[in-house]
Amino acid sequence: MSTESSTQASTQAARTAEFAVSGMTCASCVMRVEKVLKRVPGVESVAVNLATEKATVHASAAVSDDQLVAAVAKAGYEAALIVPEAPAAAAVDAGVDRELIAVLVAALITLPLLAPMFGLQLDPWLQLALASVVQFGFGARFYVGGYRAVRALAGNMDLLVALGTSAAWGLSVYQMLAHRGMGAHLFFEASAVVITLVRFGKWLETRARRQTSAAIRALNALRPATARVRDRDDPARERDVPLADVRIGDIVIVRPGERVPVDGIVRAGRTHIDESLITGESLPVAKESGARTTGGSVNGEGAIEIETTAIGTETTLARIIRLVESAQADKAPIQRLVERVAAVFVPAILAIALVTLAGWLWHGAGVETALLNAVAVLVIACPCALGLATPTAIMAGTGVAARQGILIKDAQALEQAHAVAIVAFDKTGTLTVGRPTLVEFEAAPGHTREEALALAAAVQRSSEHPLAKAVVAAALDDPDAPRFEASVARAVAGRGIEANVNDRRIAIGSGRWVAELGADVPPSLRERAQALEARGNTVSWLIEQTQARHEVLALLAFGDTVKPTARAAIERLAAMGVQSALITGDNAGSAQAVARALGIPAERVFAQTLPDDKARVVAQLRASAKGIVAMAGDGINDAPALAAADVGIAMASGTDVAMEAAGITLMRGDPALVADAIDISRRTYRKIQQNLFWAFVYNLIGIPLAAFGLLDPMFAGAAMAFSSVSVVTNALLLRNWRAQAGAVDEARAGKPITRPA
Repeated sequence: MSTESSTQASTQAARTAEFAVSGMTCASCVMRVEKVLKRVPGVESVAVNLATEKATVHASAAVSDDQLVAAVAKAGYEAALIVPEAPAAAAVDAGVDRELIAVLVAALITLPLLAPMFGLQLDPWLQLALASVVQFGFGARFYVGGYRAVRALAGNMDLLVALGTSAAWGLSVYQMLAHRGMGAHLFFEASAVVITLVRFGKWLETRARRQTSAAIRALNALRPATARVRDRDDPARERDVPLADVRIGDIVIVRPGERVPVDGIVRAGRTHIDESLITGESLPVAKESGARTTGGSVNGEGAIEIETTAIGTETTLARIIRLVESAQADKAPIQRLVERVAAVFVPAILAIALVTLAGWLWHGAGVETALLNAVAVLVIACPCALGLATPTAIMAGTGVAARQGILIKDAQALEQAHAVAIVAFDKTGTLTVGRPTLVEFEAAPGHTREEALALAAAVQRSSEHPLAKAVVAAALDDPDAPRFEASVARAVAGRGIEANVNDRRIAIGSGRWVAELGADVPPSLRERAQALEARGNTVSWLIEQTQARHEVLALLAFGDTVKPTARAAIERLAAMGVQSALITGDNAGSAQAVARALGIPAERVFAQTLPDDKARVVAQLRASAKGIVAMAGDGINDAPALAAADVGIAMASGTDVAMEAAGITLMRGDPALVADAIDISRRTYRKIQQNLFWAFVYNLIGIPLAAFGLLDPMFAGAAMAFSSVSVVTNALLLRNWRAQAGAVDEARAGKPITRPA
């Protein structure tokens, strides 16, 4: 018992902390920071992202922030705890501006050193002075980074640049002193130009990387600083308060044109709200009393009063930001290949440079030629491009997807979604509108319709299920139906719901449950049920349970409508080479009717499946498709299947349980977004492949050219800088992607599946 208690306490005490890590320049730096953090006792997992310069650490509460910062410092880097919602954008902008100023000054100092290349004479001592300022002033960061790497018995890009430029500078000093400045062949311009170009490349890279995180900054900017709240003590008075001071239950007044500050429920007023930056929905959404609002959306033409239901980190906007940040900080499986390469990259480059030096000397070349070629090898090597190839593409892809209403929880889901072979859809609420109506209610012989309907409404009144709401609405519309109250209501997973009503045990459930209970179904109702199911209706049964027997009191039939974009979504998936399947707990008739309306083959329709059965069907599909299987759903009963699928896709219009189990969340209930999610995944994965290709190609071509003396150190420096910039710029092209899913007001009815009998 004590062991279990301690284990539970340990699990509950686990925490996650984020640190800003400075000084990282390449993939080998990432590996080193991860390694030292994992060595800290109590640390469970670590993810370090070069593009965001962040380390995400999962550890027990016993691990202090100071321990983690000290571990990073020991590895030669600097770390600082990131405070949630801290406004760091201005500081980042200032850092980018300072880097640009440093690059411009270094370029101005380097420019005179190029004079000898154009036949102009420049005093050697002046060259030494100018080159030394660039080498040891503007190049100091490379020495610091290289020293940290050596101290940690590792290598990085800084070490390669520091060694290469120092060799060129040192050779020039030796030549100048040996020839006493007369006719000496000096290479000061090579070391100065390389440092200037590399720093220029780092500035371009940082500037471009900042653009990849534009989605996060745009989402953060949606938070208004204040809210207009009705005074708790004097409801007639309104006052502006900081957003942090708003409490759950407060009434917030939002005027036309203002940004909605909180998640809540409209209590007074009518308006249209623009939720495009939250859900990707391009059309304003009508809101009236009882409608839910999302903080960060923009109010339209009417003033409204909102009762606050979520604040701080529990708001929809905060959850979206956390999901996007989590995905951008996550590491895609393909990144493991990069890290394996990075582990041996720098040592291999140092070895190649030494072989180059020795080879040229052995072949009788002068020390100058041999050293310059070795310097070119050191400078052309580009581990930073390798380190940036994957995370920059993930940042750009997840960022643009979030702007279009597609939230990708982790990099693994993003990477796997590109290879999806089949998508299994839930029916109700995913492919259909999910607002069914009660199209038929027939009492069993010996029972009145009014009493049976009142019993059914009493059982369903506490449920949020769409079918339950349809029953309650039908009872309210019937003036002759009495009103009963239920107690001790209990949901039975995959079967139905039961409750006590006027000392009677009443249940509403599926035909499967009726069969399991052995309840007697009157022949007339059985025939009627078969006819209704054949038309695509969902049939449920009202049952009274006693110790002696289970008796059917009434038949209930429900009709639903297909979502307007559902058929186009299935067709687009087919055009992309992705098959579709339908998995539902409803009867076979209803499932086949929806499948026919959408063009899903009958052999890929699975009806009357319990929650656990859905997970097994997903496993079946994986075996038959021999590829990645995605599951799209929105309900609690879909959670096992969402978790079992290679890629779970949840509708945000559904339950929190479904969203927690899924790797991708669609912020509006449009099935067409499923194809868009797969599309952005494919494009992002393609960018990752392109980036890795170019990062490797630069080295595969550049290093041999440098080793054989065909690449000047200055051109090598320019190529190295350009490689990092090209990788990030290629990733930024993803920002032009737009979802093809049309903005459709789902309040409009789609094509009916069935008509009332």
